Amino acid sequence: MQLNVKVYSDGAELTAMKQVAAQGIVQGFTTNPSLMKAAGITDYLAFAREAVAAFPDQSISFEVFANQPDQMLKEALVLANLGSHVAVKVPIIRATGADNTAVISQLSQAGVQVNVTAITTLEQVQLAVNALDPAVGGIVSVFAGRIADTGVDPLPLMRQAATLCHAKAGVELLWASTREVFNIVQADRMGCDIITVPPKILAKMTKFGKDALQVSVDTVKTFDADIAELGFTIPTADQVAPKI
Repeated sequence: MQLNVKVYSDGAELTAMKQVAAQGIVQGFTTNPSLMKAAGITDYLAFAREAVAAFPDQSISFEVFANQPDQMLKEALVLANLGSHVAVKVPIIRATGADNTAVISQLSQAGVQVNVTAITTLEQVQLAVNALDPAVGGIVSVFAGRIADTGVDPLPLMRQAATLCHAKAGVELLWASTREVFNIVQADRMGCDIITVPPKILAKMTKFGKDALQVSVDTVKTFDADIAELGFTIPTADQVAPKI
């Protein structure tokens, strides 16, 4: 299947990142604090430096940890200085509800490639686009999967977000919080430039284009193999000894 959307691996386990890079199926990488926690990262900068060195030719996004504007700016500059291919992730809002557009704008005007993250509304998309310098560009990450988790179809929002992002030069729309392989197809159809995909879902991309009947056959083969390993049987009426 021919896709225009770029696929980035979403995670913080360096071994898994190297594996998908070796397979040649991703064009970049993204991380976030929750993924680092899950991966057991204890030294953020050590991990970041190793990742930057491991993938010198691919975009890689690291997120600021601070929640105050002044400190966010300082952390962002440290991360940006790790390499020219580094994008700095800054949430569109803080936990207080206040937006981070001033931080994003200042960083963008300073030449930092900003990945504006944690976006879930069209209004936030517009705020992010407005804050990015067209001479520098940037990434607008909309959490389509988290929107879908609320029972809302994210596709109309993603389609409109693509229009807003592409109205400014250098701004790319990223589909974040991928839940299944088909999200890659949806992201492509909606005009997204990038989609971030966890390694577990990336592994399923090998099934793209497989015949539906073959999927059915493979499923039953898996059932049969698991049944054999379990050693279970279900006694039928003629196999059950009569009660005396």
